[in-house]
Amino acid sequence: MKLKGDLSVANNCEECKQKSYDESDCWNPDKMIEVLMKNHHQSEERWVESGLPVLVNKIVANYDIFGGMDHLEGKDLPSKKIVIEVLEDLFTVLFPGYLGDSEISKANITYLLGTKLTSIYARLAVEVEKSLKYICRKISECPQDICQKRAYIVVKELLEALPEIRSILSSDIDAAYNGDPAAVSTDEVILSYPCVMAITTYRIAHELYIRCVPLIPRIMSEYMHSLTGIDIHPGAKIGKSFFIDHGTGVVIGETAEIGENVKLYQGVTLGALSFPKDEKGNVIKGRKRHPTIGNNVVIYSGATLLGGDTIIGDNVIIGGNTWITTSVESGMKITKGYEEATYRKEKNQ
Repeated sequence: MKLKGDLSVANNCEECKQKSYDESDCWNPDKMIEVLMKNHHQSEERWVESGLPVLVNKIVANYDIFGGMDHLEGKDLPSKKIVIEVLEDLFTVLFPGYLGDSEISKANITYLLGTKLTSIYARLAVEVEKSLKYICRKISECPQDICQKRAYIVVKELLEALPEIRSILSSDIDAAYNGDPAAVSTDEVILSYPCVMAITTYRIAHELYIRCVPLIPRIMSEYMHSLTGIDIHPGAKIGKSFFIDHGTGVVIGETAEIGENVKLYQGVTLGALSFPKDEKGNVIKGRKRHPTIGNNVVIYSGATLLGGDTIIGDNVIIGGNTWITTSVESGMKITKGYEEATYRKEKNQ
């Protein structure tokens, strides 16, 4: 997103520079009362009637100066709020009795599930339609109703994929329970482990991503990224029995491919080595940029693996804080050796 305008316009605002007190005085007990009462007699009692309209005009002018941060004349952007609400409802469907506020039992599960899925179907189809129109409206010959029809097909296919998603998530939860000695039960894993929510969100968002739905998959994944610290791009390809231990700081790029029974620790990055550019200096998109990880691989905390040509074979163990930009054969164990570290005792100790 490129912004219009000159930052000097904002920075040179003389009114903004005027200060009636030193900021440090705000927290000085001896001067706090004086600061709070500063210019109190000059306060505008009717600011809403006189000052607020002036402020509104300034903000509207700011929209014109700094374009790219508003969507006033645009159409067909999905509602972030509704997308997140739908995502949380999908959690309820995938983990009934664990997530959500409904009192679910075997007696009412059929009714509640039917009601929930009907609501998800209707709401998500509207948001998918808007997302498709975001792209489609740029094509003048595009039939006006094609996005609506496609939206209902996409959402139907997502909902029909839920049983398979649950099957894969079951293997992910088992991997977390079996891979973490501290895990007391699968109940604990589902209710408390951030990787469960991050991986679940990925598996939902991925179904929309592979059906070419713009915007919504990233809304879902970045929302969960903000909650868990785990950043999984919905375009990545991840096999079953996937476990992220601790989680915080893990980054998995768009073109990363991960096999089955893979375990990552906190701070692992599966990133891009470089960003090739075209003759105009723009980053070339759509290329394989992130590593491929085989089956039964363990990658310990802080390891960084970069590049689309980097292929990690099966049954590989990668130690913490390693930096890898080339392929690794199957069965290898890579660690940062003790002899590479430098230990020094300070003279004053």
